[in-house]
Amino acid sequence: LDGNTGDKEYVGFATLPNQVHRKSVKKGFDFTLMVAGESGLGKSTLVNSLFLTDLYKDRKLLNAEERITQTVEITKHTVDIEEKGVKLKLTIVDTPGFGDAIDNTECWKSVADYIDQQFEQYFRDESGLNRKNIQDNRVHCCLYFISPFGHGLRPLDVEFMKALHEKVNIVPVLAKADTLTPTEVQKKKIKIREEIEQYGIKIYQFPDCDSDEDEEFKQQDLELKESIPFAVIGSNTVVEAKGKRVRGRLYPWGIVEVENSAHCDFVKLRNMLVRTHMQDLKDVTRETHYENYRAQCIQSMTRMVVKERNRNKLTRESGTDFPIPMGPAVSESETEKLIREKDEEVQHFLHL
Repeated sequence: LDGNTGDKEYVGFATLPNQVHRKSVKKGFDFTLMVAGESGLGKSTLVNSLFLTDLYKDRKLLNAEERITQTVEITKHTVDIEEKGVKLKLTIVDTPGFGDAIDNTECWKSVADYIDQQFEQYFRDESGLNRKNIQDNRVHCCLYFISPFGHGLRPLDVEFMKALHEKVNIVPVLAKADTLTPTEVQKKKIKIREEIEQYGIKIYQFPDCDSDEDEEFKQQDLELKESIPFAVIGSNTVVEAKGKRVRGRLYPWGIVEVENSAHCDFVKLRNMLVRTHMQDLKDVTRETHYENYRAQCIQSMTRMVVKERNRNKLTRESGTDFPIPMGPAVSESETEKLIREKDEEVQHFLHL
């Protein structure tokens, strides 16, 4: 003990967070955001507004006739952003053609397949030999754009979210909110939240605040939860309002400021995505959605092994001409025990 202060001797593991921070900053971060919703709802504009980039400069818009035969395709745009020495590799996954066809039956299937493919690739890489440099392309968040021109959710919205809610964190957004009055926005939000609950859709849940958080943080958290779906407006144009240059939309009757909280929820959405919940979105993807997929894979692999072994047992018993070499009886029962334990573990995990 230190004779002067009576404090405990300092060991030094209090610097661990700084070490982790330094290592993380050096390595950089990655985040994959999917945007889904029918064309014309301002998805590209919002993404560009959120990250101050121009990801869609080479985009070619299809005419009505071309869109009749268009299928849902998946496109990826990756951009490296750096801010105050912190590097972020941002991947935007877009779904052009979604909801644009005459018959939209199962048009979300290619989106669900894409998410599963990323899980599968990660599972293969994780089970492989070179696990050090695994590329994580799993989708961490899906911004689903709901049309402002209707009464709440449409059947397509319900089916899409129900098909994907156990694979990805869905964050619903009310697109082009400047087409609605503030009263209409509030009514629509309440209706959409009621319908989400009514249809049993599991959207991304904000984690509960710790009791030791300050009141301001708790208030922000409450406001975020009440903002669902986020009423958003996107703009990449700078206009002049009250002597200040702001990003907004100029109308004959006035200016809509994108970053003004009284006009829309753009700032709340950006803060949630980038400043406060990006890591939680990644954690939920890893610990819940990916683990569910992984458990199902292990379960089906275990079943295949048991099936194969039972088939081999039958083949041996029927006196086949090609006997399969069999290890000692002890190891056989050991294998069975291991497989049974693994199966029980998977079952337990799936029922959590």
